[in-house]
Amino acid sequence: MALTFPNESKEYRNARDRLLERELELRKLSSDIADERSRLPAGGVVPEDYVFERLGPDGAPEAVLMSDLFEDGKDALIVYSFMYGAERKHPCGGCTLQLDVLDDASTYIQQRANFVVVAGSPIERITAYARERGWTHLSLLSTAGNTYNRDYHGVDSNGGEQPMLNVFQRDGDLIRHFWGAEIIDAPTLPGQDNRSNDSIDPAWSMLDLIPGGRGSEWFKTYPE
Repeated sequence: MALTFPNESKEYRNARDRLLERELELRKLSSDIADERSRLPAGGVVPEDYVFERLGPDGAPEAVLMSDLFEDGKDALIVYSFMYGAERKHPCGGCTLQLDVLDDASTYIQQRANFVVVAGSPIERITAYARERGWTHLSLLSTAGNTYNRDYHGVDSNGGEQPMLNVFQRDGDLIRHFWGAEIIDAPTLPGQDNRSNDSIDPAWSMLDLIPGGRGSEWFKTYPE
């Protein structure tokens, strides 16, 4: 390969070149998967036009239909299920990590797609936590009055919350499910940890680059 670095050993260079070959394979596979995902056939029609709750311009709670979340010219809707149900004393630290990053990134995401974050707590509780974290760009909604999280696996069959990511598509007058992060419920292969939405989180990706990798305990202390 073309690159070398000062004072590296032949052993290091040989190992790094082998790793680079795998990184190239991964880049191609990642691109191929993205292309295949983009060509998925039409998914199922959503069972109802879910009614969420958000804070209106005057700071008072107001109802909003799922169909109203689609802005003109943008037919994709990304929905992140934030693990902060009414029964939780504290929100999920892993979700908080991702949303800290996505708060700023959402200004770019929204240029191409609609993006909202939903949670099962009352909207006042969700937005109070958002103020505490300094989130100013995320579109936050409460699912407290609907079955969205249960229907689309933000809540599992045992009632436990999951940081589920779903994408919906407006198809004329219909809304269809396009893609969901089903890997969150897939069996974990031997020797692997249960990775799911970390692919959208730069913090995990950066830590994967260091000696020893991301470790298994760090996220449990976040954001404490």
